[in-house]
Amino acid sequence: MHVLILGGTTEARALAELLHTTPGATVTSSLAGRVASPRLPPGGVRIGGFGGAEGLAAWLREHAVDALIDATHPFAEVMSFHAARAAALAHVPLLALRRPGWVPVEGDRWHAADSLAGAAGLLPGLGRRVFLTTGRMGLAAFADLTQLWFLVRSVDAPGAPHPPRMEVVLDRGPFTLDGERELLRRHRVDVVVTKDSGGAATAPKLAAAREAGLPVVVVRRPPVPDGVPVVPDPVAAARWVLEGAGPHTG
Repeated sequence: MHVLILGGTTEARALAELLHTTPGATVTSSLAGRVASPRLPPGGVRIGGFGGAEGLAAWLREHAVDALIDATHPFAEVMSFHAARAAALAHVPLLALRRPGWVPVEGDRWHAADSLAGAAGLLPGLGRRVFLTTGRMGLAAFADLTQLWFLVRSVDAPGAPHPPRMEVVLDRGPFTLDGERELLRRHRVDVVVTKDSGGAATAPKLAAAREAGLPVVVVRRPPVPDGVPVVPDPVAAARWVLEGAGPHTG
């Protein structure tokens, strides 16, 4: 059985590790190539795009893929819809692996936004010193906020356009609660912006903001394409592959 994992997440690597040790399973992980030095999973690895849904469908056919798993970041909306289209074209079963989103608890001061642009629109009324943890790809949405100061954390250095008043911290999770407390204190942050990525690796910033009484702008996730089954963890995804997907004959 040949399984293609659309990866780049912690869950995708864990799934590749599970399937790599499974007799009879061949695993290929596909990475978008947006991170300069990604952590490579076991098994086969390809880096770069497919050329849209049709290109992915052709790759599935050419490499006799039996099961496709979309384990991309919860905000990789375009890739998820390409995966759904490609799976339908190639008649390959598709599963989405999505870690559960975060849920507010008592003491949280969350403000929901449907997009990065929506988050930017909320900021002037919430604070002046912003801890922006949405990655380097969407900074253009905040570029016009010239009166605010931004602390931007990302794995790789961001390019333009970006906010004019900005300091960059290059770092990769998991992060600790003590570290996030110190970051907020040292930079005198008064508002935090995050995507609802879920998971434990970057959740400490939410606890640190709660302790400090800071508002947090949380960008909601885009929906998974209609008709695609979803599981919350790599173990469930591996079970789906071994018990439910099965080799295809299309």
